[in-house]
Amino acid sequence: MQAHLTPLDAPSPAQPRAAAIVDDQLLDVGALLAQIVRQQLQAGRRVRGCLMTRTPRTETRAATMVLEEIDGGQRFLVSQPMGSGSMACRADPQGFANASEIFRRALQQKPDLIVSNRFGDLEVKRGGGFMAELLSIMAEGIPLLTTVARRNAPAWQDFTGGGALLPPDAWAVASWIDAAVAQYRSDQRDSVK
Repeated sequence: MQAHLTPLDAPSPAQPRAAAIVDDQLLDVGALLAQIVRQQLQAGRRVRGCLMTRTPRTETRAATMVLEEIDGGQRFLVSQPMGSGSMACRADPQGFANASEIFRRALQQKPDLIVSNRFGDLEVKRGGGFMAELLSIMAEGIPLLTTVARRNAPAWQDFTGGGALLPPDAWAVASWIDAAVAQYRSDQRDSVK
């Protein structure tokens, strides 16, 4: 199944307000996601969730992965220490389980946008990672933005019921966020009436 990119599809009330930037390996999508988060915060939007930071790889040690809460909160180690030549998955399921509190806090705060660093192999192959938290965010209708490897794009769309796939382009992502946040705010106003 070949996933297609839908960069400017605005989410309708019946569609999930979930989008993933497709990692085409041509640029650092983690850095792009961090740039987008900074721009949204500078624009006055309330953004919650997490971004990934990595320590540099050395000859004897693989890079360390840390999830950092966007609003300056906690940091969570989410990788297992392994040698630089290891081919095993370094993701630490317990570290991700601990980091899931980021999303529970975000749900309580009802921000304009929630960001997750990646919809990855823990979610796709193991049914773990942040699956439960992402489902809760989508159930609340809060716009959700993440990244996804091209190979996992079909699984993202299945998981979200048709969540958008965005190209790694800041303008396209910002356009999607603008539409998703506007719809979310409109729905919030309507629910108060």
